[in-house]
Formats: sequence, C-alpha cells, structure tokens
Amino acid sequence: MGSRERRARSNERDRELSALLIKSLDSISGSISLEGIAIAAVGGYGRGELSPGSDLDILIVHQGQYPETMLNEIVNALLYPLWDQGIKVDYSVRTRSETRATARLDIRVALGLLDLRIISGDARLLEAIANDAREDWRTQSTQYLLALRQAQKDRHKRSGELAYLLEPDLKEARGGLRDASTLRALQTSGLVDVALEKISQAESLLMNVRDALHLSTGKDKDRLFFIEQDRIALDLGFKDADALMGAVAHAARSIDYCLEITWNRIDHKKKGFLAGKKSRSREVTLGKGVRVIADEVTFDVDASDPFLAIRAAALAAQHGLPLSIESSAALAEVIVDQGTGVWPREARENLVALIGAGQSMIPVWETLDQEELLFHWLPEWREVRSLPQRNVLHRHTVDRHMVETAVCAAALTRRVHRPDLLLISALFHDIGKGDSEDHSIRGERLIAPLVTRLGFPLADIETIQLLVRHHLLLPATATRRDLNDPATISTVLSVVPDIETLELLHALSIADGEATGRAAWTDWKAGLVSDLVSRVKAAMSGNTIARQPEFSDEQIAIAHSGVLTVKIEDRGNEFAIEIISPDKPGLLSIVSGVLHLARLDVRSAHTLSYGTSAVMKWIVQPAPHSQVPHQEKLQKEVEAAILDSSSLESRINERIAAYAQYPSIPVPPPEIEIFDDAATFATVIEIRSHDKPALLFNIGSAITRCQIDIRSAIVTTLGAEAIDTLYVTEISGGALSPVRALQVSQRLAQILR
Repeated sequence: MGSRERRARSNERDRELSALLIKSLDSISGSISLEGIAIAAVGGYGRGELSPGSDLDILIVHQGQYPETMLNEIVNALLYPLWDQGIKVDYSVRTRSETRATARLDIRVALGLLDLRIISGDARLLEAIANDAREDWRTQSTQYLLALRQAQKDRHKRSGELAYLLEPDLKEARGGLRDASTLRALQTSGLVDVALEKISQAESLLMNVRDALHLSTGKDKDRLFFIEQDRIALDLGFKDADALMGAVAHAARSIDYCLEITWNRIDHKKKGFLAGKKSRSREVTLGKGVRVIADEVTFDVDASDPFLAIRAAALAAQHGLPLSIESSAALAEVIVDQGTGVWPREARENLVALIGAGQSMIPVWETLDQEELLFHWLPEWREVRSLPQRNVLHRHTVDRHMVETAVCAAALTRRVHRPDLLLISALFHDIGKGDSEDHSIRGERLIAPLVTRLGFPLADIETIQLLVRHHLLLPATATRRDLNDPATISTVLSVVPDIETLELLHALSIADGEATGRAAWTDWKAGLVSDLVSRVKAAMSGNTIARQPEFSDEQIAIAHSGVLTVKIEDRGNEFAIEIISPDKPGLLSIVSGVLHLARLDVRSAHTLSYGTSAVMKWIVQPAPHSQVPHQEKLQKEVEAAILDSSSLESRINERIAAYAQYPSIPVPPPEIEIFDDAATFATVIEIRSHDKPALLFNIGSAITRCQIDIRSAIVTTLGAEAIDTLYVTEISGGALSPVRALQVSQRLAQILR
C-alpha cells in the first residue's frame, strides 16, 4: 500500500465516473455532449489520494441548461450505480455562480476547491471555477484565513494532538491528514510558500497507516484504537506497536511544525493582523549575533560558534518570541557534533535560561528538535524522541513529557536553592526510558556523562544523578507506606542527604506529576507527598544557608589599609572583579549600579564586611557590544559613585527603559524568606527571583532605604534565575526584630513585583 495504490484507486474511480456521466447524458438527454457540464474530484480524491474506505468527494457543475427534473435524473443515473456497489459519495450539484457564492460562505468549500481536479466533462467550465477560487483566495484572503484558522483551532480542540494521543484520529487531530491537506491547499492558493518537502514523508506515512486501518477493519474509520495498533504495525512492517506509534508521533509533529511555520509566515505577511497583534518590523539586537527581525529571533550562522543557537534560543524563549526557522535550518547544514567536549559556562547558563522560560520554551525547543540541532548538542535526546508511552496515565511521548515537566518545574524555581539543578533534572528525568532496564537506574547512568559535558562540577553531577535515580521516591513512598512509621522516614533519609536536595526532589516530584496529568497527580497524592517531605525535614538537621567566604591575608591587609582597590581578572568569557572598599550603608547597591551602567552582567557575587571595610568578589559578563572592563576606569567610577550616588538611580532607570521593547514572559512571583536563627550576628534574607536588569541594585537600594545595613551577601545567577542571600543588621548593629524583618520583606516584595 502506498501512493501508487491510492493513485490507481483514484484512476479507477475516474474511469467509472466518466463512463457513467456519458451513459446518463445519453439515456436521459439523448445527447452525449459534455459542453456545460462536468464532474470534478475534490479533497483527497481531488489530489489522487483515495484510501480504501474513503468517500468519493465530487462536484457536479453545470451551466443551467438542463431543466431541474432532467438534471436530477442525470445525477441519479450517475450516482445510483455507485451506491449500489456500497460506495459512499459526498457530492454537490452547483452552477459556477452557486459554487463561488457557497465558497465565500463556507471555508470548507473554499478550501476544497483548491484541490479541484477534472474527472470528465467541460474542462473550460472547471478551469473557470478553479480560477474563481484562486482569485477569491487572493481578494478575500483575510476573511478566508481568519475563518480557516478558527475552524482549525476548533478542530484541534475537539480532536487533540495526534502525536500525544494513545488512540489518535489520523485525519482530524492536530498534525494529522486534515492539516497536511490544508498546507497543500495553502500552497496552491499562492498566499504563502509552504515547505511541503518537510511533510511529504510524514503525510505518506499517515496515509499508509490509514489505508492499513481501512483494510484491516473493513471500515471507513480514521481513529487508530489501542487494540488495533499491534495488527497495523505488523501489516506495515514495524517491529511492534511502540515503533508504529513512535513513527506516527514523529510524522504528526513534522506536520504540526510545518503548520506553525506557515501560520507564522502568513501572520508576518499580514502584519500581525491574523494573530491580533501589531508587528514590529524594526531590527533589534538582543545579543552578539542575535537579532529580532519581523517578530522572530534570528541569529548568525557561524559553524565556529556551535552554541550561538542556544544563546538565541534562550533569548527567544525569555522574550516569548519564536526562533527563526531559516536560521536554525541554515545552521543545521553546517554544524558539527560537539562530541565529548565540555560546554562553556555561558552555553550551560543559556540552556538553563531556555528551560526556565516556561511555556514559551516549548515552540523554541520544537524548532531545535525539528531542525535536528538538539542532537548535535544532546545526542541522548534522539533515543527518546517521539518515544510513545502506552500508559493511560501519560498524555505525551517521553520527550514531550520531559519538556512539559521542565515547564512545570519553571514555576517551582522559587521553592529551591538551586533552580538550575531542578530544571536540568526535570528536562532529563526520564532519559533512561526506551529500554527494558529500569528507566531510573539507566537514567542515573546516562545522565552523568551528559551533565559532565554541560560543565557541572562533581557535586552537582552527583545531585542530578540522585534526582534522576530517585525522582519517583517521594510519591511512591508517600502513597505506599505508613507515614507514621519511623521506618518510612528512614527510607527517605537513607537516600536524601540534606534539606536542599529534599527540596529539589519535592519540586521535581510535583513537576513530574503535574506534567503527567491530573489522573496521576491528584490533590490527595500531592498532600501525602507534602506531608512526607515535612516529616523528613523535621528529622533532618544542619544549616541550609551557604557558608560565608573566608579572607586571604592580602585581602585582610588591604581591608586594614582603608584604601579602595579594584582588581580585574580576565577569565575568557567572563571577568572576576575584586573590590575592597571602606564600608558604608548602600555600598552593595552602589557597586552593582556602577557595574550595570558599565554594561557588565553580574553572574555571581560574594561580599563580606571585615572591620570597617567590605570585601567584594564579582563574576561578570560584558553585555553585547560593550567594552572589556578597564581596571583604572572602573575604580574611578566606583570612587565617584561612593562619593556621590545621587544620579545612579535615574541613569539606571533610563537604561532599564531601553530594555522594555518586548513584553516580559509570565514568571513565578519572587519568594522572600527570612531566617531569624541562621546567623548569630545578623538576620538572613534570601530572595529568589527571575533575573532582570539592575535587580541587585534595586534590592540593595530598597534595603538601604529601610535604614538597615547589608553586612554580607552571596549572590548567584543561574540561567535566568537569581538567588540573593543577604546578611543584614540594624545600622547600629544586631539582628532585626521580627517586626522589622517583616517590614523589609514587604518592601522588597513591592519593588520586585
């Protein structure tokens, strides 16, 4: 079975209909003249792709030359022999003007006319109707496209996504044959160039599966039920039903991807009207080699910079914009595999930023997947790509489930101290599937070399391995063991070494459950897991706050001198800056503001008071097109700002306003936690927030306005997430009272909204 058989089937029906038309004209009108009357095929039959059980979709057109009674007799004489054979015929009888009027009111008719193919009769009449259809698609394009998009959305809502359904409708579901025929019709309309070469194999596969289903069941049905999948797989030469459904899922994703590309092209051509938004045609630079053009993120195709596309993907996802198909496809032609080389830190952080973008990650990730860029960076992904999960609890294929888990995890990043480890673990937690071995054990083994390539240190690698190996531990224990039994708590304690890891495992369990679906993650199960985590936390001991850094002898000597010093160390993609200065209230905010104005992005910072001085260690990355930091110049700028910081805020606000060219993507609200007993001399404030320009400056300024002092700080930026741990005291010294701590927390919450 295949396109040759479908074409032969169509040709056979053509010959039969041609003979019936001549016979009916001769017997009823006494003439076999075909002038002014014709039969045309539309839909799949019009494309010559007739499946075994499909209806014959035909249009009978005439010029009104026959009396109504005679016309009805001709039509009946044409159709009854087909009906007597049990052939289903979907037909309409219209004049040229009636056909045009109907098409203008019914998008299904308008779409079908683009596949119009003559079977028999007056070719000039049918050519005129085809020309009418193409002209109306040009002149009524906005009306037609709006109607088509709405009909498509309604159909997708009814039928779901073919790639992720256990029992999909091969025709009507998203990514199915109806969408493929829509793409071919849009190409015929001339309104947009459609990349049909991207879907030809996918469409052929779905049609072959549909043909096998028709032949196997003897019925005209398009839904592939679970019980029939093994038989269809055998008929088509697949190893088993999993292999069949994996191929079906991959085909559906290819068609759906092409559909998204096509609608994006139409929308850009229509200036955003179809999407209900205003198009921005101005080119905007987002980073080195990365720009926004026509509302999508494009990037330079540079084989010498294999991670440029990850940076572009992260920026696209963080701005809620699509990643350029053309740029991605062009890079796929020249990129080489990255092998076992360790990723630079910037590439790893861009991957984390991409994963942490939430819902806007999905279309960007799909572009990287469909253009096969992912496999050059993450070859392990190929084994789980479109891998089906024949389990009623799961909604998605393995790869899409992991992406959905990462999306859910992005909403939980405020709950953990290491959001980067959560996001990476979420994206790869089921990487061990696709083999008979326990997927958690296999995943633990596979994830180690993967995250080693990403450049994580050994301690982080071990944590990620633990999370992947035991991502089912909490829900399995909570739902299968007595929580009042101390042995249950001991089971978790024997695996999880500390509270930070427990928080990560809890968040991963929630994300995994939510991504699986409500059937798997009920309120009852969530409550049991939360109860278990609370009991395990109560049994744990140890301080979860990061230890403060110690001083070197040189730093102590400089601090005693009371002289401002600045040292800069070039580390390739980033710079380490050490600043030792006489301490004063607001110093952290002042220095971070100077770095921001110098277009230096803070990736991490450690600052600690020593006597009357502050020792600050900053890791920064220059923004695109900015200058390399110069030690003497930076020292002068810091000195000037310490003497007079009055203009800092207005200058920073001007810079921030320049960033606000695109709407921000939805992110979880910031979390502010107060630890009253985590330090003997200070109150500890921990802030977890989505990173944004001048974040640390705004936090420091707010604290200074509250008339309290930052004695030390540990600042970390992980991808697009910031975690700031601040040790604060009253100006006169001593920890904050609970009331004062609450006031500061509320003030920070206001400025971070």
